[in-house]
Amino acid sequence: MRKKENKYIITPLFLLFALVMFVMAFISIKYSLTSFLVELVLAITATVLVIVSIINLKNLISMVLTGAAKRLFRDESRTIDDIMIPVVIISRENEIMAANALFKENVCNNEDPLGDSIDKYLSDENTDAIFASNGADTRYNDKWYIVFAVRHEYGSIVYFIDDNTYKTNSDEYLQSRPVVAIVAFDNKDELERETDNSEAIKVTLAVEQEIVKWVGTTRGFYKKIGGGRYVVVMEERDITRFIDGKFRILDDIRTIKINDRLSATISIGIGRGGKSFKENELWARQALDMALGRGGDQAAIKKADSYKFFGGVSKGIEKREKVRTRVIAASLTNHINNSSNVIVMGHRFSDLDSVGACIGMWSAVVKGLHKNAYILLNRQQTLAKSLVSSFEKAGFESIFKTEDEALALLDEHSLLIIVDTHSPNFLESKAVYERCNRVVVIDHHRMMVNHIDNALVFYHEPYASSASEMTAELVQYLGHDSLSRLESEALLSGIMLDTKNFVLRTGVRTFEAAAYLKSNGADTVEVKRLFSNSIDTYKVKYKLVSEAEIFNYCAIASAEEDIQDIRIASAQAADELLGIENVKASFVMYKTGKTVNISARSLGDLNVQVIMEQLGGGGHQTMAACQLENTSIDEAREKLVSIISELDVNKEDAAS
Repeated sequence: MRKKENKYIITPLFLLFALVMFVMAFISIKYSLTSFLVELVLAITATVLVIVSIINLKNLISMVLTGAAKRLFRDESRTIDDIMIPVVIISRENEIMAANALFKENVCNNEDPLGDSIDKYLSDENTDAIFASNGADTRYNDKWYIVFAVRHEYGSIVYFIDDNTYKTNSDEYLQSRPVVAIVAFDNKDELERETDNSEAIKVTLAVEQEIVKWVGTTRGFYKKIGGGRYVVVMEERDITRFIDGKFRILDDIRTIKINDRLSATISIGIGRGGKSFKENELWARQALDMALGRGGDQAAIKKADSYKFFGGVSKGIEKREKVRTRVIAASLTNHINNSSNVIVMGHRFSDLDSVGACIGMWSAVVKGLHKNAYILLNRQQTLAKSLVSSFEKAGFESIFKTEDEALALLDEHSLLIIVDTHSPNFLESKAVYERCNRVVVIDHHRMMVNHIDNALVFYHEPYASSASEMTAELVQYLGHDSLSRLESEALLSGIMLDTKNFVLRTGVRTFEAAAYLKSNGADTVEVKRLFSNSIDTYKVKYKLVSEAEIFNYCAIASAEEDIQDIRIASAQAADELLGIENVKASFVMYKTGKTVNISARSLGDLNVQVIMEQLGGGGHQTMAACQLENTSIDEAREKLVSIISELDVNKEDAAS
């Protein structure tokens, strides 16, 4: 902060100016007596004014210092130099009028502070804030002080109490707090299965060397605990640095190739800010579970009740073993048999995958296990009206229940099966969920922080293509021949919807599930009819596509007005936009009431789930959505563009 032009600076300038006037007057005597007399009078006048100004200034300073001394000392002969802490006296204009020796020596490094504004010595605070508080922290010349200020009639007294030792120790204490991290080699099992022993050892060693190098940059240590997992203990300062670098270790591990086609990946769960090592270790395990539940290849940090995520750019690795499916099916069978009835429901604005999975579970419970089961569905909001209509025409209208009807069916032995979502915020009926004590979850979306945590069975497979695929696998263990042609087509439509006709997120098990459904009579032509749109929906879809704009390799389209079937049209428009050259992700916005909805899609190069989570939504790596309450389309677009502008997207990746 520069010095202000005040009385301390102006007074010497006036004296110099008066002296110059006297010199000029005596020089002009050689040329004109009149000029000499005029200039002499002016010089004398200026000198008198400067002297009067100096006298007034001295009187003012004396008055302020005397007044301050009376308030500081009983003995008026003492001065502020007798105070054993740095002190300054400032004017009403916040300019330093006097400073004791300790202030000059310790705070100013022996520089003269007279005339400086006190704001120069207050880092983030201003003078009013200092007077309004009971002391404030400030930093000057790399030293910390607690500043107190007291007003009086003629000026103010400001005290600087050295707090550098405490602050330095406190900062060191916080920076050295222990942090626990658990590192997991995500695809170690796939590596050992698909390569010979020597190649597997080579890749495992390469991964471990990268982890050792990473830990070597910290003040911590690591310990291998088996199963491709490592426990790392480090300090808070190290985590702060890794966050700033966005966990570069994830990218380094990804450069390690398995058979030159599959990249090695790790997941990191971190617990920080706990009261003990034990609590941090518990949080680290929970964070690692969250990272793996979101598809792996990422770092998750848990601190108290909050999570932060980094990475997550790789596609989930498909697990081909069906042992877990059989175990889940056996547990689910036991819970269903011990239930009085079963309610099956999906997410709000249910689609073909949600309704298809509901129908598949209903069929398995009723036909395979011979228990009463019903599907909770909002007919006005579902996006799978064609599928619901086909079942109603086939005579199954009674299986679909409203929220009130489902609530009337519940008792303490009822079982609620939730499919295609694991968040309580997205349920078809939150009231039914809150009333039911026994809950089962079947979902494939990547794990969200706010997830159902009281389920009897939590069957979560983030690598699965759809909830319908997971249901088709479970049905095979819940009851023999429990699916008819109609129910098989419902499940197949869900798989086709979420895989975009077997293009995205398809694995071996996806085709095995489709083959099983086909063997049960599913007709692909009939399934195709379930995707049919009205001509109005078709026009809206292509209007959205035609008006889309490309920004940072992302297509953005919006519908200003509330149009019938806009949800279906927007989802399909988002899919269509992915067919445009160099478009890595698409976002379609539309408004319903006071809420702006965003449908997001990608082909896997860009994780739209992470983007939607920043806006309060969620979903999958290639398919996600969010809702923004009390927001306009323009405001939602501005928020979305702000997030997209920070993405590291390049043309080469977009074109590949």
